[in-house]
Amino acid sequence: MTEQSNPFFETWDAPYGVPPFDRIKSEHFIPAFEKAMTERLANVEIIARSTVAPTFENTLEALERTFVPMHRIMGVFYNQTSAHTNDALQKIQAEMAPKLVRHEAAIQMNVALFKRIEALYETRETLGLGAEQMRLLTETHKDFTRAGAALDKTAQADLKAINEEISVLTTRFGQNSLAETNDFQLVIDNEDDLAGLPDSVQAAALETGRELGHEGSYVFTISRSSFTPFMQSADNRALREKMFRAYTLSGDNNNEHDNKAITSKIASLRVRRANIMGHKTHAEFELSDRMADSPDAAYGLLRQLWEPAVAKAKREAEDLQASIQRSGGNFKLAPWDWWYYTEKVRAENFDMNVEEIKPYFELSRVRDGAFHVATQLYGLTFKQLHNVPVYHEDVETWEVSDADGSHIGVFLADYFMRPSKRGGAWMSAYREQKKIDGETRPIIVNVCNFPKGSGDQPSLLGPDEVRTLFHEFGHALHGLLANTTYESMSGTSVKRDFVELPSQIMEHWATEPDVMKVYARHYETGAVIPDDLIEKILKVQTFNQGFATTEYLSASILDLDWHSLETADEQPANEFEAEAMGSLGLVEEITPRYRSTYFSHIFSGGYSAGYYSYIWAEVLDADGYEAFKEKGIFDQETAKSFRENILEKGGTEDPMKLYKKFRGREPKVDALLVDRGLD
Repeated sequence: MTEQSNPFFETWDAPYGVPPFDRIKSEHFIPAFEKAMTERLANVEIIARSTVAPTFENTLEALERTFVPMHRIMGVFYNQTSAHTNDALQKIQAEMAPKLVRHEAAIQMNVALFKRIEALYETRETLGLGAEQMRLLTETHKDFTRAGAALDKTAQADLKAINEEISVLTTRFGQNSLAETNDFQLVIDNEDDLAGLPDSVQAAALETGRELGHEGSYVFTISRSSFTPFMQSADNRALREKMFRAYTLSGDNNNEHDNKAITSKIASLRVRRANIMGHKTHAEFELSDRMADSPDAAYGLLRQLWEPAVAKAKREAEDLQASIQRSGGNFKLAPWDWWYYTEKVRAENFDMNVEEIKPYFELSRVRDGAFHVATQLYGLTFKQLHNVPVYHEDVETWEVSDADGSHIGVFLADYFMRPSKRGGAWMSAYREQKKIDGETRPIIVNVCNFPKGSGDQPSLLGPDEVRTLFHEFGHALHGLLANTTYESMSGTSVKRDFVELPSQIMEHWATEPDVMKVYARHYETGAVIPDDLIEKILKVQTFNQGFATTEYLSASILDLDWHSLETADEQPANEFEAEAMGSLGLVEEITPRYRSTYFSHIFSGGYSAGYYSYIWAEVLDADGYEAFKEKGIFDQETAKSFRENILEKGGTEDPMKLYKKFRGREPKVDALLVDRGLD
């Protein structure tokens, strides 16, 4: 392949520098990676071997520049392998994983380069650096140290080998998880088995059947957007149990996609890596660079919430059992009954059915509601683009402009589930904002797994999916409104337990009555959502929070337990999990939100010893939203402060300092307890 035929070797002339998805093929990635790695290593060596005394400009800024071509490729590649993968991409991903780890190690363990960085770090107070420059220096020095730059050669060799093996295993874990999700299909041809399922859920299942080659059949998968509506509504208890077991046994079926041994091996390798770095556990190593600072602090917050959450969950279980008895059921509540009877109790206690609400939550209107909030808070405007390439026909694109008309960035939305997309929802960047060598504006994408509409019916969202859309758009704003000099500190490049603040605070606007009246309109009539429905939505917000909180907290504790191991002996995954959950006193009808074998956040994503971050950030977002409520949810002074002190700053300052600049004090847990009904 010639360089001229590879888009990664060309200047991208699509509007705003959007990647030429229509021309990028699988075979372009490996040559692009190899060329970029070779050039980057050569440029790093020039910096490291320079005979000129190190300065911030010739070392730190020069190092920043070396990453630009790599990020261009990685931005496209890893978004593709997550959002629209195929066999060829998965093969490349498996091949490249250890190579990229070796590449990073070659840079971060470069002795000559580290000596220059360390020389600057030791004299940092005399360099006359600005706050952002100082942060880049201290964080770079910390990153190199945590990557093993200060270790002896033997320890470095061990660390390299461990990192390579972990990269291979985490890649395999993620690919196994996707395969397991795609392998299970509940195909229904008997209409009696559809009893209880609303028309919208049936229509989505019929569309799924068509897409998966079962024309005329109703197909349900263990993707959450298919699984949850089925579990909430299907009258057939045996099928609910079948779906539940398929979901909770994902990665645990003793087949070619089994993740038990991989889970155990990853945890073991992480202990060995932590020990090499001078820490007893992986959790201790990871949290030494987080807001929480230590596993004790993370466990402390989780345990503070555990008792009130379990107490509430037990009361909820009693209510569900009573509902079973009232409906003539003569059986004990089981995990596959929880969602179903929760909807029964919700309807009884609040006179509300999720299906009553969905017609007001048409996907495009909900998205426009999120846009409306950004306009009211920050003056942003969104102009849809039709002249840019996309990687899948479902993807839509907008130019985002500031209040003065200046270009902010490009936003892509990829909302619908499909077999080529991994589960969950996320925000990612094709290009980060930076100012070094001229202003570069970001290209940000939100990816979700919402069900597609069918026939004349558009995609209709439930309340949880509405919150998901607003949540991911909060992450998008963090990337779009970044205003930093250096790419490595831009947007969501912050401490893991701070990154969820912008996303979770955005969720609050989704259920504000004035906001709902803007976007929540009946998809057929255009009628604004009535006040009585809004009142029901608000009243029901703390309903079932015992379940929601305990399933989340148990997963967070499971994560920390896996990563608090002090021995590298491999633990049998199921036995370890059972012991960890057994010691908690978890309500028997509730399982952790993620079991070990499909806990992709921690075994193939970036949340190892960090799944607690969502609740840690929820303390911040609940307390922070009180600032908006005190002055008005669209108060311009408060919005300006949040934009300037949180959204624009990225990782340029200590996160608690940034929060205190916005709020005027440290956060309090009180608002979180109220929001979850645990006070």
